[in-house]
Amino acid sequence: MTVSAKGYDLTPLSKAEVDDKAAGLTAEEKRVLLDHGTEHPFCGTLLDNKKAGVYLCRLCDLPLFSSDAKFDSGTGWPSFFQPFDPEHIRYLEDHSLGMSRTEIRCPRCDSHLGHVFPDGPAPTGQRYCLNSIAMVFEEQG
Repeated sequence: MTVSAKGYDLTPLSKAEVDDKAAGLTAEEKRVLLDHGTEHPFCGTLLDNKKAGVYLCRLCDLPLFSSDAKFDSGTGWPSFFQPFDPEHIRYLEDHSLGMSRTEIRCPRCDSHLGHVFPDGPAPTGQRYCLNSIAMVFEEQG
């Protein structure tokens, strides 16, 4: 078992486990999480969420981002300047759509989450640009 610094099991799920969890997803959730799609800007349900809490992977519930790291990037997608735990994000080079970007995925279930860009605020300078549909919000308290 692989455990993150914050104590979460990061052991990759088997294909059967992913398929089992994906059985309850909507067609749009499957398109984004499993087929690496993107939701339209300014339509995600978590874009304007200002509550305190943690954003979890929709498929496997791994904590991805804290509300403390959320900021308004003006891009139309929920944005964060750092992950909940650095080990809770997997990075891949993405050369689709004629550009070079860094895709971010869940390290446990391999769900597509969004992309990260080097134009975010201090202290990290990073902008993790997420699809609302890729996450579930768990309110603090």
